[in-house]
Amino acid sequence: MTSILKTEQLTMKFRRLTAVDHVDLEVPEGSVFALTGANGAGKTTTLECAMNILRPTSGRCVVLGADSRRLGPGELEQIGFVSEGQKLPGGMTVERFLAFCRPMYPAWSDADAAALVQQFGLPLDRKLTALSRGMRVKAMLAAALAHRPKLILLDEPFGGLDVLVREQLIRSVLDRTPEATVVLASHDMAEIESFATHIAYLEEGRLRFSEETAALSARFREVEVTVEGPVAPQRWPETWLRVQQGAGLVRFTDSAWKEEGATERIKALVPGAKDVTWRGLDLRGILLAVAAGRQDLEQ
Repeated sequence: MTSILKTEQLTMKFRRLTAVDHVDLEVPEGSVFALTGANGAGKTTTLECAMNILRPTSGRCVVLGADSRRLGPGELEQIGFVSEGQKLPGGMTVERFLAFCRPMYPAWSDADAAALVQQFGLPLDRKLTALSRGMRVKAMLAAALAHRPKLILLDEPFGGLDVLVREQLIRSVLDRTPEATVVLASHDMAEIESFATHIAYLEEGRLRFSEETAALSARFREVEVTVEGPVAPQRWPETWLRVQQGAGLVRFTDSAWKEEGATERIKALVPGAKDVTWRGLDLRGILLAVAAGRQDLEQ
C-alpha cells in the first residue's frame, strides 16, 4: 500500500529535550490514522515537522512524495491542517476568513464551503475572536475541507469539546472527504477508537507500535487464570503485561495473543492452573497495558 506520509528516523531535539526520537512511521494512503500517546509524547512535533513548521534535527518526513523541508504550493494545496494551537486572524469575520483562504487553494469549492457553513451553523458575520472554541474549530475545519484535500492533518483539535460535537465533527471530516487520508493526533482514546483504521503509539518521543486497528485488537487479551494455592513470584513471558498475582488467581494482559491452543500453553506456564478465561480489550485498555508494561521494565 502506498504511503502518503512517512518519517525516516525522524528526530527533533529542543536543547536537552528529545521530543521525537528516531521515529519510522508510515501512513497508508486512504487510511484514518490515529497518532496517539500522552501529552508531550511527540505527536504535535511530528505533525509540525511534516508541515515544515519545524525542521527536524535529523531524519526526515516525506509528505505526498516530497521532503517536508521542500513542500511547495503543489503539495500544500492538497493538505488540510487543523491544530489546537493554530493562530487565527481574530479580527476577521467568518465570511472574511473563508474568503481570505479561498485564493490559496485552486480546488476550492464555494458550494462545499457554503454547505460546511450551513452544516456547522457558522455565523458568517461574527468575528473569530467572538466565537466559542467549538465554533472556532468548525471555522478551521470549514477552511480545511472546502478545497477537498488529499491529506488532512488534525492535531488535537477537539480537546474540551462535548463528546457529541466531537463525534459530529469527526464524522463530517470522513463523510465530506471519503477519499482523503486523515491523520488525527490525539491523547483521547474515545476520540479515535470508533474511526481509526490504523493506530500508532508514541511514548516520550519513541514509537512503541504502529499497526492496523483490527490487528492490534486481535493480539491483546486480558487473561485470568484460577490456580490451586499460591503462585511463587517468577519470570513470566515478556509478552505478558500487568501481571497480578493474588490468592488463587493470576491476571495479565497478553500482547501476543493466539487463541489456538491458548489454554494448554497458559496452563503449562502457570503452576497449579485450573481454569483459563480471557476477554478482549478496548483501545484505552490496550494502551494502558502497554504503558504499564513499559513501567515494569524500567523498575
